[in-house]
Amino acid sequence: MNTVNLGTWVHTSYVFNHGGRLKSPVLSRMLHPLKNPSFPMLSQRSGRPMSVVAVLTKEEMIRGGDTPEEEKPAFNFNSYILDKANSVNKALDDAVPIREPVKVHQSMRYSLLAGGKRVRPVLCIAACELVGGDEATAMPAACAVEMIHTMSLMHDDLPCMDNDDLRRGKPTNHKVFGENVAILAGDALLAFAFEHMATATVGVPPGWIVRAVGELAKSIGSEGLVAGQVVDICSEGLKDVGLEHLEYIHVHKTAALLEGAVVLGAILGGGSNEEIEKLRKFARCIGLLFQVVDDILDVTKSSQELGKTAGKDLVADKLTYPKLLGIEKSLELAEQLNKDAKDQLSGFDPDKAAPLIALSNYIAYRQN
Repeated sequence: MNTVNLGTWVHTSYVFNHGGRLKSPVLSRMLHPLKNPSFPMLSQRSGRPMSVVAVLTKEEMIRGGDTPEEEKPAFNFNSYILDKANSVNKALDDAVPIREPVKVHQSMRYSLLAGGKRVRPVLCIAACELVGGDEATAMPAACAVEMIHTMSLMHDDLPCMDNDDLRRGKPTNHKVFGENVAILAGDALLAFAFEHMATATVGVPPGWIVRAVGELAKSIGSEGLVAGQVVDICSEGLKDVGLEHLEYIHVHKTAALLEGAVVLGAILGGGSNEEIEKLRKFARCIGLLFQVVDDILDVTKSSQELGKTAGKDLVADKLTYPKLLGIEKSLELAEQLNKDAKDQLSGFDPDKAAPLIALSNYIAYRQN
């Protein structure tokens, strides 16, 4: 069973410290139904942003007894994320044991248990807990989301797609098991994700599970992840492509599954329709934020630092935020998206919202 290396997960300095703020209607442009590529304008819910100590220094974590009794301790992101990620890793290990046919299950486990930051399953659990649910209720859905995410990476790395040799610091699946097995193992993870969520989720009304299954299917299909991937492939080498085109790709390719993770947690936790929609907006912001930061890291970090091949988007002449906006404006966009995401949580209990705020900060300030 793998655990998360938090040494590469968190740090205490803000990367996005530029004074100017991007004057862009990015939030209203991106908050559209997944099937609608026209980006209609939607009003943003206003509210006082909340703050949380997302990443603690060593001194803050060990300070202990010098905090006054009436003062609440700062949210310990390190402990929270380590606890949740280890729970997810154990659940994934238990869900996909080695069985016949051995080779395909070995391939499934090779990529599924290769580490990873487990951002999506932790978001699912945190959203469930925010609206009154618990970890056990959300865990099958959290695992399902991670299985589908892993499948998308396995297929994305194939020679017919991005043709990558390195993923999470290890040889990609097809380099170890062959292209044929990698494709089939990815297909198996996709199918099993829905089976696992449908059969292992307990303690909630069947209607909630059906709704969650439909939500997840939509987020990865021809109106979600697949849509973004297809448009991304067809956009390689294109000139004179604008920001809305790029946002369409990543609202679908990256943000859709992050949105699915958060919304699944909110549904299974018993959230109201209003709460679910606020969390949907939060998830779309952090989904796009994740990709903006990914694009920045691709051109500013080494392969060793990233655990995957650096600079491959530049080599493939792919449309990216730094290519379209430059590094400076991309950093400003990331800062704005992080703020917009956290604004969506202003109406929730601050203590319960703290993990999601911390996760938004992590996505914004991550280094790999």
